[in-house]
Amino acid sequence: MTQDKNMTALQLKNAILQYAVQGKLVSQDPNDEPASVLLQKIKKERQVLVKAGKIKQDKPIKPITNDEIPFEIPKSWEWVRLNDVGIYRKGPFGSSLTKSMFIPKNKTSIKVYEQKNAIQKDAMIGDYYISQTYFISKMRGFEVFSGDVIVSCAGTIGETFIMPDGIEQGIINQALMRMQITPVIDLNYFLLYFDYVLKRSAQSSSKGSAIKNIPPFDIFKNFPFPIPPLAEQKRIVERIEELLPLINEYNKAEQELTSLDNQFPEKLKKSILQYAIQGKLVPQDPNDEPANVLLERIRAERKKLIREGKIKNNKEESIIFRRDKSHYEKRGKTERCIDDEIPFEIPENWAWVRLGSLGPIIGGGTPKTDIVNYWNNGTIPWLTPADMKHVNGKYVSKGERNITDSGLKHSSAQLMPENTIVYSSRAPIGYIAITSKPLCTNQGFKSIVPLNKSIVLFLYYCLIHFTPQIKSRASGTTFTEISGSDFAQTMIPLPPLAEQECIVKRIEELYANINAT
Repeated sequence: MTQDKNMTALQLKNAILQYAVQGKLVSQDPNDEPASVLLQKIKKERQVLVKAGKIKQDKPIKPITNDEIPFEIPKSWEWVRLNDVGIYRKGPFGSSLTKSMFIPKNKTSIKVYEQKNAIQKDAMIGDYYISQTYFISKMRGFEVFSGDVIVSCAGTIGETFIMPDGIEQGIINQALMRMQITPVIDLNYFLLYFDYVLKRSAQSSSKGSAIKNIPPFDIFKNFPFPIPPLAEQKRIVERIEELLPLINEYNKAEQELTSLDNQFPEKLKKSILQYAIQGKLVPQDPNDEPANVLLERIRAERKKLIREGKIKNNKEESIIFRRDKSHYEKRGKTERCIDDEIPFEIPENWAWVRLGSLGPIIGGGTPKTDIVNYWNNGTIPWLTPADMKHVNGKYVSKGERNITDSGLKHSSAQLMPENTIVYSSRAPIGYIAITSKPLCTNQGFKSIVPLNKSIVLFLYYCLIHFTPQIKSRASGTTFTEISGSDFAQTMIPLPPLAEQECIVKRIEELYANINAT
């Protein structure tokens, strides 16, 4: 068997099982007792059971035709029908076993085994019981014994479990099937075939769509089943048991690789952003107007808007500058060294600045929900953090709901202009987008209205990069939140305007290439 280098662990397991049931996994031994002898033993065993009244005489079953044979098998093997090698019983009809019949466990109660016993391979779990009286009168035919195989028959179909020794006396419920396989067949070999071939056939033959079921018995019992000599059955099982741990290791490695593959694009994007924010993504141009000049224009614009009464004076606004090799921050007449707050070095023509110095930080609000005039026929888009889950790309223009002019006026919500950066400040922290039209938010945001619209895109990527640090400064008990004042204190590295444009262009080119792969 050659292995495709792109084969998954599940495909490899299925390929091995396919080889096993076709007689290609282990060699045939001419000294093995042929399967035809096993067939004679099976027939005699069934005749004994019929005479003892333990099973009914089978109705004549038509021979297996060539059209039904799915693959060739070795000469020492035989094809039989599933009915020939076992006794099968599905659980009781729904109305004959309901929860109203269940009782607390006691000395004489009878356990009701469920699908989870088969799926979780555990006979101990479960706490449904029926009375001994009801068991004797109605449920005895559904009793399950040690060595029986229970099979999940609805939802997660085809999961099998061999009931161990010492189980509680019990019955199968409606979602289980009981299989009692002849001891002439190696049970583990039978289950290999059941798992690979019969389960898949059950899925393709069963009725329904959302929930698949084991097919009707008239179909199920007629499935062809290949029987090798008993000695070869045991060799097949031994070989499979040798290979399964290797397949499991392969599956573990495959899952780890898949996880790394899934994480790689996001990690690569983070690395690109790291280089961009540190001034390492594009070259610096000595002819670019330095960032300090841009900051002076922003400060001038702030003073102008304060004089016009359009924004409030920010008493906490600061100026960050360098003296020798250290960074200092000046607020009014107070000056202090802030080297411990500078996370990394930036190019000489860049500047460090507090986020709040680049524009006013705006919160949000929610109009009273019981006043319909604040909501009905509203035309002002109103965002919540939940709305941000559905934002596709950088821009946002609306939320799930709108509010009215009256709702805006009678709440702490504020109408923010186009090119505002909205940033969710709680539940959760870090959803970010740029407004493509005027809108407002609820109180779950801290938004910034940049005083220079040309810095919006670079600032957007900066905030994405610094979100882990912003989250680390959040506080709260029921949920954590970053306050407006703390948000405003975020340190931002600001490049010259021309370099910002180059950085944003390069980020978006690289992101597009990553998304395309």
